[in-house]
Amino acid sequence: MKKQTGLWIDHKEAIVVSIEGDSVVVQRVESGAESHFKPSGGWKASGTSVAQSISKEQSAEESRKHQYHAFYKKVIALLGDSAGIALFGPGEAKIELAKEISKIHLVHEKVKAVETSARMTEKQFIATVKAFFTA
Repeated sequence: MKKQTGLWIDHKEAIVVSIEGDSVVVQRVESGAESHFKPSGGWKASGTSVAQSISKEQSAEESRKHQYHAFYKKVIALLGDSAGIALFGPGEAKIELAKEISKIHLVHEKVKAVETSARMTEKQFIATVKAFFTA
């Protein structure tokens, strides 16, 4: 039987469930990305101007993009030998990952679905992946 992989992802972590026959392997990958920029203090706190605050926010956003890109590359490396891949997640991370995967022709062809899904326990996610690939 060929390896089938389900992936639940958000911007904080990815849970990869690989099923091959009766064997189930679960891997977790932390993104390590910074949380969104939140300026401290109020308007013009500590004498900073609004322009400086916007500049810091743009810089932090650019840094986060690079961190997410590295995170997606780590996750994609875990998908390489899968015959089928299903992506699940609550927000934009699954779509961003699907775009990264689309750049890799051999992996892109294996993606069977990109579905919105709330956070689940590990056992619930394993059951979801099994049900997806047996349906």
